Amino acid sequence: MSASLLKIRISHQGHIALGPGKIELLRHIVQYGSISAAAKQMRMSYRRAWELVDLMNHCFDEAVVISAAGGAHGGGAQVTAFGLALIQAYEHILQKSAQAAADELGFITQHLQKN
Repeated sequence: MSASLLKIRISHQGHIALGPGKIELLRHIVQYGSISAAAKQMRMSYRRAWELVDLMNHCFDEAVVISAAGGAHGGGAQVTAFGLALIQAYEHILQKSAQAAADELGFITQHLQKN
């Protein structure tokens, strides 16, 4: 059973601190070294991507992403070691949840309409 069937969100003080979209954004920042480039890959505005990064940085007690302003020398962003650990922890949660619910997920998916 695939963990991708599950979408888990971690809430904190009325905000989604971490979820599938934020994890995808973090992965793109790792890959491209830029919030702007990550946003483009996700077909998201830079403003929205920056807001998501800012929210993550405020939800956790350590920075998830650090960034440098653009300009003559260019900018960039980097997912911190803590941010990388969050990605890994989130993936483990998905895997463990899918394993724990494999029978139930199998039953549900077996009864989904086929297109």
